[in-house]
Amino acid sequence: MKRSPIPVPRLLAGCLHLLVAALLALTAARAVVTGAPGARAVVATALAVAAGYALGPALPAVRRRPAAAGLWLAGVLLGWLALLCLTPDGIWLAFPLFFVQLHLLPRRWGVAAVVSTTVAAVAGFAWHRGGLSAGTALGPALGAAVAVAVVLGYQALYRESERRRRLIAELTAARTDLAAADRAAGVLAERERLAREIHDTLAQGLSSIQLLLLAAERELGRPAGPPAAPGDTAATGTRPGVEATAGEPRPEPPARPGVALQHIQRARRAALDGLAEARRFVRDWTPPDLEAGGLLPALERLCAQVADSSGLTVLCHVSGTPTQLPAPHETALLRIAQSALANTVQHAEATRAELTLSYMGTEVALDVVDDGRGFAPQALAPPGDGPGEGGFGLATMRARARALHGVLAVESAPGEGTAVAVTLPCAPAETAAGSGAPAAPTGASR
Repeated sequence: MKRSPIPVPRLLAGCLHLLVAALLALTAARAVVTGAPGARAVVATALAVAAGYALGPALPAVRRRPAAAGLWLAGVLLGWLALLCLTPDGIWLAFPLFFVQLHLLPRRWGVAAVVSTTVAAVAGFAWHRGGLSAGTALGPALGAAVAVAVVLGYQALYRESERRRRLIAELTAARTDLAAADRAAGVLAERERLAREIHDTLAQGLSSIQLLLLAAERELGRPAGPPAAPGDTAATGTRPGVEATAGEPRPEPPARPGVALQHIQRARRAALDGLAEARRFVRDWTPPDLEAGGLLPALERLCAQVADSSGLTVLCHVSGTPTQLPAPHETALLRIAQSALANTVQHAEATRAELTLSYMGTEVALDVVDDGRGFAPQALAPPGDGPGEGGFGLATMRARARALHGVLAVESAPGEGTAVAVTLPCAPAETAAGSGAPAAPTGASR
């Protein structure tokens, strides 16, 4: 015997249990009220059936083992047949038993059990009434048909729902895998592009520099002396007409400083070309706003553009002594300033905003303050695309700060404006300049 894989919701199971209890109580009550013969036997049998029915769901074996569930169902059906023999009102209990049989038994056996129960109900009721009539047979048959249609329809709907759920899960997993594959392919493609660029430019240039410096080293490592003239036997150490034998060492020709200098100059030009290529890479990854003068002019232009486009009064201040910041720091600060001012324009309903860039030795801080309507940061919805969901601006700003080991704080309250402050650690300029690399000579290209 195999239990049905289709689960029954708790509400429906509870309603079925209540229906069984109510019909048993009604059968016992009618037997007592009408004073039917054998009323005590009817009450005792109804109580026994109720106890057996309630005992089944409480036993772990009935819930887990199909064989135990089948024995329990057989016991309940025997109790019902005994009740049907005592009173015609026992026919009412056949209807909820149809659902129990269809749930516990496989489809073929369940339908067969329902048909058998219907025949037993009709026969028992006809025996009590003293004959078989159309109404006697039609009522239980309609009840059985309704039960079969309801259960089979529910099972079909459940299987279709499960099929669609699995299909949606497979589509979601496939979409996730496809997105991951696209990201991986994009990363690999970018790595391949960079590898090609570096191989064709920087690596080739470094190889040329290495060969040129090696050639210069060889020229400078030769012994000093005038170059040997053709046919000069004194310089070569051989007599006229006599060549050096294979076992005798051949003297090194004298050093040629001019040739070595040419090699060094070529190496220097190759180094300058490689430096230009490296700067081109950095320029490709640097925001265009930072190319014309660095961070301070970019922030000033940003404030002017926001003021012109939105009508806000946007002021830009600088605190401390400006120093050259690493490119990732300048990029992060500019992007955070852009996002913060965009939030001010879109959400704050402000009339004035102030941006302050503070240089504090080993740290650099950026503060964006407005006089808008403010909000409660703790009540801000998480990022999302749907109605009522928060945006990604603050989350992106925090991610940029964390990527550079910095912190971002937001202070706001309804009606009191908003302040966004980001602090990034930054090594002092003299430390960055004197980290072991020799200083560039005056006039060198930066």
